[in-house]
Amino acid sequence: MKQDKIYYGGDYNPDQWPEEILEQDIPMFQKAGINLVTLPVFSWAKLQPSEEVYCFDWLDRVIDRLWRAGISVCLSTPTAAQPAWMSRKYPDMLPVDISGLRRTHGKRVNFCPNSPDYRRFSTAIAEKMGERYGKHPAVVLWHVANEYGTYCYCPQCERKFREWLKDRYHTVEELNARWNLSFWGHTVYDWDEVVIPSERNDDYRFYQPVYLDYRRFMTDSNLDCFRAEYNILKKYSPDIPITTNISGFIQQLDQMKFCKHVDIAGWDNYPWPTDPPARVAMKHDLMRGLKQGKPYLMVEQAPSQQNWQPYNVQKRPGELRRLSYQAMAHGADSVMYFQMRQSVAGVEKFHSALISHAGHENTRVFREMSQIGRELAALGGQTVGAVSKNQAAILFDWDNWWAAEGSNGPSRDLKYLEQVEKYYTAFYKRNIPVDFVSMEDDLSGYRVLVTPMLYMVKPGCGEKLREFVKKGGTLLTTVFSGIVDENDRVPVGGYPGELSDILGIWVEETDALRPEQSNRIVGKEAPFVGSFSCGLLCDVIHLTAPDTEALCVFGEDYYKDFPCVTCHPFGEGTAYYVGTNPEERFADALIGKIAGERGLRPVLEASEIPEGIEITCRENENGRFYYLLSFRKGETAVNLARSGKNFINAVTGEKVGDSLLMKEYDCFLLRER
Repeated sequence: MKQDKIYYGGDYNPDQWPEEILEQDIPMFQKAGINLVTLPVFSWAKLQPSEEVYCFDWLDRVIDRLWRAGISVCLSTPTAAQPAWMSRKYPDMLPVDISGLRRTHGKRVNFCPNSPDYRRFSTAIAEKMGERYGKHPAVVLWHVANEYGTYCYCPQCERKFREWLKDRYHTVEELNARWNLSFWGHTVYDWDEVVIPSERNDDYRFYQPVYLDYRRFMTDSNLDCFRAEYNILKKYSPDIPITTNISGFIQQLDQMKFCKHVDIAGWDNYPWPTDPPARVAMKHDLMRGLKQGKPYLMVEQAPSQQNWQPYNVQKRPGELRRLSYQAMAHGADSVMYFQMRQSVAGVEKFHSALISHAGHENTRVFREMSQIGRELAALGGQTVGAVSKNQAAILFDWDNWWAAEGSNGPSRDLKYLEQVEKYYTAFYKRNIPVDFVSMEDDLSGYRVLVTPMLYMVKPGCGEKLREFVKKGGTLLTTVFSGIVDENDRVPVGGYPGELSDILGIWVEETDALRPEQSNRIVGKEAPFVGSFSCGLLCDVIHLTAPDTEALCVFGEDYYKDFPCVTCHPFGEGTAYYVGTNPEERFADALIGKIAGERGLRPVLEASEIPEGIEITCRENENGRFYYLLSFRKGETAVNLARSGKNFINAVTGEKVGDSLLMKEYDCFLLRER
């Protein structure tokens, strides 16, 4: 089923209201331009009040009434929140936390992903829903469960973990070798001697190989739950895409792996008020990268206030529109919300909605959402399916994230996302678009690849990077890279391991600085003339190839004048290494140098575009679409004449002149003509 418009709508919970409320809500949905409603995400208790009884009549009426009003449905299985009777009758369904305590019923996503009873009931209701609604004309999208991410430490998870390990390592001897279990006398002689890493043994903190494999196992366990429902729904609706929503940058699950099994990636965009625009853009770009550059769905955002943050600041006038356009600018083919009508009680009663507690349309938020709805209706399907064609990429890897931050040393302040964001932001400031890739993706189309803090080099990774550089690519990697293999074992031969020949260096040791300590990066040639601050980690680097160049050196301590930033020609390409955590000013200068060398240009060549104007491009068979967003105070003039292109406003159809005046929070969507 081909999507023909930007989906606009979101979560609706009619089971929280008397049925007659639907007749009040639908006219307001229509006035706001809502074309898609997601339901019944948390309605398992109403759909299945007892083990043998299912009640779908009320849902039939809701779906039919929405369809008659011209509103399509994203139909969700309700399996993120099992009924209380189910938890009471089948207590093995409830998860055991890391301290060994079994949770009681409540909240949501509160189930053991390896519970046979949970699997049995979740697939049963998916079967009922697929059979009943699989051919309903209103259903254009299936949504499975909600925000997967449960970890459980119960006996059945322990048994399943042992089976998972058998499939992965085959023999106890191989397990002992890969986990290096001779350390601390952890050697096992039988699979039943393997225990899960939890607070009962502290291996989740002190023995990384076990901790890493348990995270991989929990990803697979949650994925198995999703796939079980997916396969059932696909049987009844082979042409309807199936998704699930990811809760932002969650660390628990390997989203790269998970999203290989969804038809279209979906995520919930809930930025903090203090988040810089580059951070929000980065998260969107990562979501696009989960499906190798294909468009994704923004499944949730808050119309105004959220309710989970310590201080739930309202969105200022124009901010919601800008966030919505920013999502589309980076690849979203939907603008969706939690929620359509505000709940009157419960933990999310203050979470904003299209229809607030006032119960009518005379609110600022309703007016702003209606404006977005009108604009999307005017845009139609012009941008649906449009992609970004980029020449720079950042490698993002959940295994690496887990391993680097789970390592005992050299510093507890290692933060993978901070390192990624630092280099991403340097591209973002220049309006040079970036893709996020995994090591399984094809790298041949990129000129520049950045691999921040590539602590873990998994099988095949080193060779793939070697080929990328040999064939003319530019690689930039940073401190704490090339240290361990996929089981957190340090290969003998010195750092940075498999990357040594590519980089032309040897890292003898790494100094971990305390938060109050710092060093200096000293350079003599542009763009590094002068000194830049650095900290966290500082590598003692030796040049091992005659053509490796030290671009900068350290300015302090016993390794003063030792190389700090290096450049090594390798094959037809070049490999850069930054042996410390530099201030943002240095990262910006380095990315500027690399972009200049490789001919990476802003997505739109326009003169005098100051920092704070974000510009992206997506293209499809309908043409090239340029999104311009202002994150600046006051008014900013953008001179488009230098681009040599002619534009029309894709929403209004009006011609756009050589200059564009952008106000605070302003957004424009231009189509090249």
